[in-house]
Amino acid sequence: MHCTVEPEKIQDIQKNRILQQTGFWARVKYRQGIQPRAFTYETSGDLLHPAGEGQHMVHDDLLVLVRHIDSTHSIAYVPYGPKEEPETENQGIFLEELSEQLRRHLPADCIFIRYDLPWENQWARERDYFDSCGNWLGPPPARNQELRVNFNTHRWNLFKSQSDILPANTFFINLGRNGEDLLESMKPKTRYNIRLSVRKGVRVQGYGMEMLDTWYSMYRETASRNGIYLHDIDYFRSVLEARSSDPSSPVGVKLLMADYEGEYLAGMFLGLSGRRGTYLYGASSGRKRHLMATYTLQWEAIRAARQSGCCEYDMFGTAPNANPSHPMHGLHRFKSGFGGRMFHRMGCWDYPLDHEKYTVFRARETNSQRYHVG
Repeated sequence: MHCTVEPEKIQDIQKNRILQQTGFWARVKYRQGIQPRAFTYETSGDLLHPAGEGQHMVHDDLLVLVRHIDSTHSIAYVPYGPKEEPETENQGIFLEELSEQLRRHLPADCIFIRYDLPWENQWARERDYFDSCGNWLGPPPARNQELRVNFNTHRWNLFKSQSDILPANTFFINLGRNGEDLLESMKPKTRYNIRLSVRKGVRVQGYGMEMLDTWYSMYRETASRNGIYLHDIDYFRSVLEARSSDPSSPVGVKLLMADYEGEYLAGMFLGLSGRRGTYLYGASSGRKRHLMATYTLQWEAIRAARQSGCCEYDMFGTAPNANPSHPMHGLHRFKSGFGGRMFHRMGCWDYPLDHEKYTVFRARETNSQRYHVG
């Protein structure tokens, strides 16, 4: 088993479908005060898959975000990476080797590496983790997960994070169909709401920085209404600025707004990377909800992704199942109506580089949002 890691330039990161592993995302995070670092790694096939593929070499890029949590300590965060997914029994072995290779390229004050893994959750296909109605119950307790992931590693040094940063549960919509087929794959109520909204005259258009204040006003209202964390406006400005500063970038970002007779009722950021469209951030007004503007907005975003050559659309965040008691049940009901396939990711996993300081960090992260990695 063999793995090597070398630094590379941000602009050399290859085009791929995971927006958070692109040079564009590096520019966004740089504007938000986080230091992006790009690496290229080479690994033998047997480090990813069962023995017998050792001669096959795999190459890939990796974007790592280094953030200082105070003047003397930093953490390394890998958003939706690595992209290359090993066989289940090799996941811990691969992450251990990759982490040890990364260690020498990270700041000396780096406490740990946090991987926000895009891989399918190891327990997402096991019958014992579904109820009688077909709802996924989620993975087992963290200790049980760690026992499986660390099996056959040398250091047993991978720990399930106390919370995930990027969404671990989502719906993927297959865009390899024409518009009518996409509509027919949706739930009847969703299809009805889209057609109603269009018939009533709700219009969706793309905008730039000139509409950011209007969008942010809706976003602030949405955050207050749903009790979600409120980013400041500069967070979203950095997304639009990163796109406008490099028109040649293979990544596209659109600010889509739905209005009725000039009154804006909903808006969202649509990311386009590789062959995947991603619903990044959404907001809606509490006014004229009977016009179903959020349905038309989402439908037009799906159509825009398809017209841009995307073959899949990531709904980017939902409850893990249809349990009505879950705080994200409303999102689940809305997003599931568009006919996508549910996908459960592995979520965040930590590889400590300094165990003593990592233990202190975990305790502080539990009790204080300012220690959150996001």
